Parts: sequence; structure tokens; C-alpha cells
Amino acid sequence: MKRVSSLCPLCFALCCWQAEAQIYDTNNDAVQIFAGSGFSGYLDGQGTQTMFNNPSQIVVDSLGNFFVLDSGNYRIRKITPNGTVSTFVGGGHSTLPGYGTNVSLSDYGSLRGMAIDHSDALWVATGVNPANILKIGTDGYTSSKTNGLWYADYGSVCVDSANNVYFSDGQGNRIYRYRTNGAFEVFAGSGNQGSQDGNGIFTSFFSPAALAADAANNIYVFDFGNHLIRRIAPNGDVVTVAGSGLVTDADGQGRSAAFGKINSMCADNAGNIILACGFSSSSSVRKMTQSTNITTLAGSFTQNGYADGPGNLARFSGAHGVCISTGAIYVADSSNQRIRSITFNPPPQIVTQPTAEVSCLGLKQAS
Repeated sequence: MKRVSSLCPLCFALCCWQAEAQIYDTNNDAVQIFAGSGFSGYLDGQGTQTMFNNPSQIVVDSLGNFFVLDSGNYRIRKITPNGTVSTFVGGGHSTLPGYGTNVSLSDYGSLRGMAIDHSDALWVATGVNPANILKIGTDGYTSSKTNGLWYADYGSVCVDSANNVYFSDGQGNRIYRYRTNGAFEVFAGSGNQGSQDGNGIFTSFFSPAALAADAANNIYVFDFGNHLIRRIAPNGDVVTVAGSGLVTDADGQGRSAAFGKINSMCADNAGNIILACGFSSSSSVRKMTQSTNITTLAGSFTQNGYADGPGNLARFSGAHGVCISTGAIYVADSSNQRIRSITFNPPPQIVTQPTAEVSCLGLKQAS
């Protein structure tokens, strides 16, 4: 599927979109509903007998409980492993700081990125400029922090193994780090618009958006304006690892792959990066291995919609948030008002080759 333009080649590369080769994962991926009725609204309850309003992010704590950034309702919802949905924070009238459902989150503009740290505290980026960063404890105590500089145009959040929190500044073209001692600092990016690799502030980004931290404390950045995935090592070294820079979706190896838009990213225990991708006309969940091979787990580069089933037949409409729990991937499927799961069923592996045997009928192959 291509969209033809009469613009100059540079404008075409920056503004237009085309869908390219899609390579599906081979682990018998299957998509199904975890929570949400598909109707937009606000209703706690069990599994599919619940309602969300544009769920945009999802994370999981150390006990297997999920937390959903229910953006349209200005609430954070909690889902237990058995699918019971309740309201954790928001919907009240009190200003911050405060507790749980007593507080109002609507005073902080749009709710952008969300991450969970290793003490199970939630971190939420808001759209007020300069942006506020909300910290929510396991008891629901919610407080607000800001450095007075950071802007959340495409704001995303991730946390490393030491509980340092990273925020992308889409307007300022920087990645900030909030240390456990309370200090804000620029982790990477000069503030100049560009795609220069290097170290720390001697690098450039163009509207950095989705973030993820792996087990080795590498920070992955979807550099939205450049349509690249960049990796920042713990020492601040920035390297471009994937993406052709074209405004398109294509699976493949490293720089031969392409990303029109990545809404959210997370890392699994094997070092794979899971990507929730999509434009208004397409939506998919993809995987980048440590060797930067990119494949599709589920969804389509050319369609959105709603369908459960095998990965190549499943459809999303706004795969926006993504997290991993007990080997399954959970997706905040925003426009479908649902939380979906992707499970895997690898085919049986032959560990011992069959041997021939002799019968009265002659030589035959053992089954």
C-alpha cells in the first residue's frame, strides 16, 4: 500500500507513508481479550464486563497486577491477574499530593507515558508544559514533581535497575534522567534537532518519544522525527541501531527495517524490545531482537480494526501501550477500548531423530 505525492523527495520522505514487507513471528502467536467490553466508558468489574476510555499505557508490578493509564477517564485502573478491574488513582476532587481515588488527575493535562519502578511505584508523565511527573506509591499516594524545563509533547518514561527514571522531551530534543537522590539531569541530547550519534549532550535527537530500559540498563529511544531506534548505553554513548529513516513500516534487519510510529516499547528478560506501533490506518505489535532483527508478532501494517486469533489475522486499533508478564504480552488497544494479550505456543521440537527399524514387511521408519 502506497500513498503517492507530488511533493519534492525530501517532503515525501518526511510527510508520506507507505507499507512494506511484514515478516510474522513463527511461535504460533495468538491474540485474545484480557479486559474491556469494547464500549467506551468507565466501569469497574470483571474481565470483559468492564469499560475503559482510550487506555494508552500498561505496566505490571512484581505481583502480576496490571496498571492501565485510562487516559480518557483521567484515572489509573488496576487489573489483578484474574482480570478484576478496579480504580487505583483518580476520579476525586483533591489536588496533589493525596491518596488514590480522592485525587484528581485531570488538572495535569493529558496523561502521557507511564512506567513502574522496582519498588512498584508508578511514574506518569503529564502534558502540562513544563511537564509534571507524577509518582504514585503502592498505597496510592500521589505526588507531583517537575524540573521546570521538561516538555511532554511525546513524553515517555522508563526506569533502570537502580530506579533512576528517564523521560523523553519531545520539544526539547533531550532525554532527562531523574536520579534516586532527587536530581534532574540531561542524560543525552544537546537540544539541537538532528540524528547525531556520540556521547551524552554531544548528540542530537528529533522529537524523541517512546523509551524502554533493558536489563543491562541500555535505554532505547524511538526518535520519532528521525524514525529511528537509538540506544543509549549507561555511560551515555548513543548509537542508532534500527530504522531506515523512512516514514513507513517494514520488518527486517537493523537499518533495513522501518518504523512509521512507535507508541510504546518494553524489554523482555532475553533482551528483546517489544514495540507497539501504528498510524491511524494501521496497528501492530513487533519485536526487535538483541541482534536488531525486527519481526511482527501480531497486527497489520495496512489495516486496523478488531479481530482476535493468530497473529497474522489479529487486528488492533491503536496498539498504544505494551508490557510483558509471565511470558505473555499485554497491549493497551486504545481505540478498541480493550486490554489484549498475546500468547505463544511454539511447535514441538524434535530432540531425538527417529531411527529405522526392521519389520516383517521390510525396512520402515519409526514414528
